[in-house]
Amino acid sequence: MYTKKLTPWLYLFPALAILGFFLIYPSFHTLYLSFFNRDSSMFAGINNYLYAFTNRIMLTAFRNNALWVVVFTTLTVFLGLIFAVLFDRVKYEVIVKSIIFMPMAISFVSASVIWKFVYAYRPFHTPQIGVINALLRAFHLPPVAWLIERPWINNLCLIAVGVWVWTGFCMVVLSASYKSIPKQFLEAARVDGAGEWKIFWKIILPLLTPTVVVLATTMVVFVLKVFDIVYVMTNGNFSTEVIANRMYKEMFQFRNFGRASAIAVVLLLFVLPVMLFNLSRFKREKL
Repeated sequence: MYTKKLTPWLYLFPALAILGFFLIYPSFHTLYLSFFNRDSSMFAGINNYLYAFTNRIMLTAFRNNALWVVVFTTLTVFLGLIFAVLFDRVKYEVIVKSIIFMPMAISFVSASVIWKFVYAYRPFHTPQIGVINALLRAFHLPPVAWLIERPWINNLCLIAVGVWVWTGFCMVVLSASYKSIPKQFLEAARVDGAGEWKIFWKIILPLLTPTVVVLATTMVVFVLKVFDIVYVMTNGNFSTEVIANRMYKEMFQFRNFGRASAIAVVLLLFVLPVMLFNLSRFKREKL
């Protein structure tokens, strides 16, 4: 009897051991380090957390992450939904969707390098190597330092890179969900005289809502941890700092393990509710 109860755990033990060693132990150890000073030689209490929530740069990082969450999530899911529905009816659907999905085939670092050249800026009287500023120059308009001037503009420029990369992913997922909608529903609505706009709002969108919610929460988790794009393009300068990039700086540039650990814990606390929300949704759907 006891053997039957233990047998499943014996099969699970290797996976649980790996999970515990590479995920659970580091998480608790990071929490432990967050209560110590920079070299873990002295107990610091909640000082590192006070720094995380009161330091000007950290407050800027929180603001920027919030901007990423709102703008990036909205645009990627919205554009993915629009492309999935519109391109489903064209003959060149595969070609267009392949082009839109193509940025996902390159790394975020590569995408950031590409867009860094797109936004490149040089003084007015010198040749412009950036695509956007070259176009402005062609129309006799002054070039703009997109990643330096105007804190809100440069953050939106960084978000545009993330949208360019992730829109294709959202489009593919939503396209698969859209194609699973029974065509009889759409045909019956058209027979009853419903227009395409009404069909979209009354039939298509409600049926796609579960997929949209999953995609939106996935995008939220991604942008809360966004690092590559900011690190490569601005390294957090010019008021573009984000939480993950600040954590990296505290850890590897300033060698302050206590602050870096505290920021990591704060980031985990931000991501955790979104993950728990997804898990609860999956359980409700199974029931």
